Amino acid sequence: MKHILMQITEAAPAAAQSQNLFELALKGGIVMIPLLILSIMAVYLTVDRYITIRKASKLDANFMANIKDMVLNGNIKGAKSLCERTNSPIARILEKGISRIGKPLQNIDVSIQNAGNLEINKLEKGMPTLATISGAAPMLGFLGTVTGMVTAFYNMSQAGNNLTVGLLAGGIYEALVTTVTGLIIGIFAYVAYNQLTSMIEKIIHQMEASSVEFIDLLQEPA
Repeated sequence: MKHILMQITEAAPAAAQSQNLFELALKGGIVMIPLLILSIMAVYLTVDRYITIRKASKLDANFMANIKDMVLNGNIKGAKSLCERTNSPIARILEKGISRIGKPLQNIDVSIQNAGNLEINKLEKGMPTLATISGAAPMLGFLGTVTGMVTAFYNMSQAGNNLTVGLLAGGIYEALVTTVTGLIIGIFAYVAYNQLTSMIEKIIHQMEASSVEFIDLLQEPA
């Protein structure tokens, strides 16, 4: 056994030089298929959510001031039109409130809250999936580790006195490659999820501040 381990150690540098990433992925076995799917999903969801959230966070610095001036001057139609032209969650929730001016304040507040919940759901679309990937990918990688080691020990048991490095290599490759791949995907998805969640929370805070400011505006004396 000591002789076999020495052979593996000596052969490792040469093997590393001759393997490219694609060949290493093939060595990972069948577990690499779901890992590949998860990696594509993680990248797609991250890019899609980032673009969506970045667009949602963009708002003219003078938007709220313009809305306030129009409402105070009685230009409700102009304020509603400005909200409709502005592609932003804040603009959409304020548009719901403006369209109900004249009704009880409680009804306006409920309408704004309902519109805000819809906007939050849009921003968080796909986020649970990204969170699941951050946990599932490392687990799949560890599953590949277990199956790889089972393969390696099975080959050892079947080889008997004819045990060679080649018989062990397949199982060891599968064990190591799937572990590394699963961890890389999991770390990427975890970091992406937390970063995107932070961006969403910032937008939610802005929506809440704007809705409170709008409700306060309606309570100002004429």
